[in-house]
Amino acid sequence: MPISYNIYKDKLFSKVWFRDAILIVIGTFSLAVGMVFFIAPYKFVPGGVYGISIVIHHLLGTPIGVVSLCMDIPLLLIGIKILGSKFGIKTFVGIILTAFFVDTLGQIWGYNPLVEDDALLSGIFGGVLVGAGLGLIFRANATSGGTDIVAMILSKYTRLPMGQSLIYVDSFVVLIGLIAFQDWKIPLYSWLIIFITGRVVDTVVEGISVNKVVIIISEKHEEIREKIIFSMERGGTYLKAQGMYEGADKNVIYINISRRELPILLAYVSAIDPAAFVSVIDAYDVLGDGFKPLKQ
Repeated sequence: MPISYNIYKDKLFSKVWFRDAILIVIGTFSLAVGMVFFIAPYKFVPGGVYGISIVIHHLLGTPIGVVSLCMDIPLLLIGIKILGSKFGIKTFVGIILTAFFVDTLGQIWGYNPLVEDDALLSGIFGGVLVGAGLGLIFRANATSGGTDIVAMILSKYTRLPMGQSLIYVDSFVVLIGLIAFQDWKIPLYSWLIIFITGRVVDTVVEGISVNKVVIIISEKHEEIREKIIFSMERGGTYLKAQGMYEGADKNVIYINISRRELPILLAYVSAIDPAAFVSVIDAYDVLGDGFKPLKQ
């Protein structure tokens, strides 16, 4: 019988459960602040159901959160029916909390811009706050629902990559804003916000790269190995390889180090073998002995 691991089923009131609950609350609040204080007042349409809700709000005066919730819940049910049960209780909670925070802040603040007469600055900060909020929600193993589900369905039936499908769906929502408000500045600012949001989400989910993967090919690999082990007090791995040109066997050094240690290692390699080949790659996370523990 195959072994099945459900890695996202958290025990109620466990440490992981509390961590994810805190991430969802902070993430949804950050998303709401970005929408209410920076994005909605300038009629920006940053894709998703909230982009559509902002258009409807400015045309009809409806509450943004409630309208978004009315679209999110059916989309989730459709997604569960077509795509299967990929969306847990955390996604439902996140959707409800976001709608609650958006409408509560909207009632208190009144959808007035925090920064008057500066659409660009508002768009940048709105994108950062929404991206940070979404990133925290994703880190809690939840999703933002909405047009993400539409993109998943489109990807399933058209075989388009998920990222490409999401761009098409969000771009369609942005064009709704152009049609509704007849102002080319709105889609241009909105696409900028979508780009910033995506970059911030990646940074929050993957982290800022502080570790490096270094691959070293050198005839003097033993001398470099001694410097790594005894001077830097680091470990590494030998990878057996074969040169493509001459077919000669080579020992390739593979090592993970911190950003601070990189110039030290490069100085050692340069002094030992100036003809060495060195490749440096960003590592968003390194788990294991000498770095962060694998069990977190």
